Amino acid sequence: MRSRFFAPFFWTQALGAFNDNVFKNVLLLLVTFVAVPRLGWDAGLINNLAAALFIFPYLLFSAWGGQLADYRDKRQLIIALKWLELGTMTCAALAIWLDAYAVLLGLLFMMGTQSALFGPVKYAILPQHVQRTELVQANAWVEMGTFLAILLGTLGAGILMALGGSHTRLLIGMTLVVVSLCGLGAALLVPPAPAHFRGQLKWQPLRGSWQVLSSAWRAPRIFRALIGISMFWFLGACYLTQLPLWTSHVVHGQAGAVTMLLAAFAVGVGLGSLICARLSAGRLEVGLVPIGAFVLALAGFDFAVHPALGTGINTLAELVGMPRFWWMLLDLILIGIGGGLYIIPLYTLVQIRSSDEHRARMIAANNILNALFMVLSAAFGAVMIGILEVSLHTFFASLAGISLLTALVCTGLQARPMMRISIFVLVNMWYRLRIRGIENIPDEGAAIVVCNHVSFMDALVMGGASPRPLRFLMDKPIYESPWLNWFFRMAGAIPVASERRDPKGMRRALDLVSKALQNGEVVMLFPEGRLTRNGHMNEFRRGIDLILKRDPVPVVPAALSGLWGSWSSRYGGMPFKGMPRRFRAKVCLSFGAPMASETTTRESLQASVAALKTSIDGYANNKPFRAPEESLEHGDLSRQEQG
Repeated sequence: MRSRFFAPFFWTQALGAFNDNVFKNVLLLLVTFVAVPRLGWDAGLINNLAAALFIFPYLLFSAWGGQLADYRDKRQLIIALKWLELGTMTCAALAIWLDAYAVLLGLLFMMGTQSALFGPVKYAILPQHVQRTELVQANAWVEMGTFLAILLGTLGAGILMALGGSHTRLLIGMTLVVVSLCGLGAALLVPPAPAHFRGQLKWQPLRGSWQVLSSAWRAPRIFRALIGISMFWFLGACYLTQLPLWTSHVVHGQAGAVTMLLAAFAVGVGLGSLICARLSAGRLEVGLVPIGAFVLALAGFDFAVHPALGTGINTLAELVGMPRFWWMLLDLILIGIGGGLYIIPLYTLVQIRSSDEHRARMIAANNILNALFMVLSAAFGAVMIGILEVSLHTFFASLAGISLLTALVCTGLQARPMMRISIFVLVNMWYRLRIRGIENIPDEGAAIVVCNHVSFMDALVMGGASPRPLRFLMDKPIYESPWLNWFFRMAGAIPVASERRDPKGMRRALDLVSKALQNGEVVMLFPEGRLTRNGHMNEFRRGIDLILKRDPVPVVPAALSGLWGSWSSRYGGMPFKGMPRRFRAKVCLSFGAPMASETTTRESLQASVAALKTSIDGYANNKPFRAPEESLEHGDLSRQEQG
């Protein structure tokens, strides 16, 4: 938030979202409570017309907005769109002053157009201004800022309308114009973001929409992410649309209760976004997507079974004194947290997997799908509640069922990443884990990670910490355990039998390792072949030389410190004897720079791992880290191990 490459853009989009919602909600309140009684308009027709005027530009202009963002400097485009916002809000202020309600409906269409054009550049600019390791955190802040701006804009509109008096319209107009000016000022501070294309744009709204959707369809992984994002907006629109009805029929509250329920949902999404950034630690964690969907489903089912809070009208003071109302708020916060965990990795995946030349158009395809799913959400609510006349409890239970189905589908698609992030969370709960050099694991392509072997938890710590799924070798009898075999197969473990027990077992394991490396996967090895019995490293075996001879790939040395003496180590004899020891012990995992396979031997690898281990051994004793190079000055290998 202190970076000039992020903060100006953050405030630009947050102020824009705030202004949009102030204007939209002021317009709905003016139409409902002023225009309808005065002009005799049909309230239901006008409200549906307003919703259509806001959504239709997303279907019409999103594709063109994506092309603009790919063909033009994104900073210049943002500034132009903020000028358009300022002009729209200035006209809106005049229309509010003159009671020109038909003009306000037309300006709602203009505001939707500005938002539709801003959407593609909003997410396409981030990969150009922040590092890849900061992208998840940047998306989390943007999503949190957007939802809080929506909440504050909704509250601000209600407060402005509640003031009454002769100066209310002037105050509303000034608010719209001043916020637009602040947004324009922030946009002027956004650094340049050059275009990746040069050429002439063609105005083909319908054909352009079809083209960007076709481009997304040809990238299956990105298209699945876009469908997942749109499913979130479908569920979110259903919740937000029906919460006022829930407040009236179940909570038996008034406008203040609606505001509290909406605030709980918005705060939950913000918290979920920040939790996602914290758990991701700068990495793309698609395993959080099914976890977030499960949280959505479980909290949604619990929300749906809440009984009515009495029969009469409850004041806000009375509701605050009811535990059941606070339980509802907690459920909505959890639903929002699940949504934040679910949607941030999907946005990040679209940004990372899209090429620089087509990223904005992928975001445009996302906006088109979002608009379609939001229209579908309105139709779903109309059919369920209006035609089938199901109860609100059944309606919200159906939303939880859709969330559960989404979670199951995501689990099937992302089983290993979900398992890995779950392990990472559990390991961090059990240990105070510190990780260094995680960027040394290549983002793509085959690689081997080698590490010292201290305890039975080593593979879990390594697998949870790695930004990529690791294939690891393990003893065949343990792999074939009837209780854990399903887990090891899901994790992609490679069983290894001793040559004495199975002379051909080692060759089969080497074949599986070679196949994994040829598929571009990362394989983790413990070259010692067995757990340490005294806390010092054993000699590396010849298996690593055989693997590198067959498949010359980069090798990343790694070292673990702090697990010797734990319940899962051989400290004091056999592991897992007695009660677990050293809960929340300090554990450090360090990755070194990749080593070229042509010049790497098991001796040089052992020296590198030993140097890394020496540099981090002081962490458990609250000593500062030493650089690995320093440990090489202390003499031979045995002295480094004893450090």
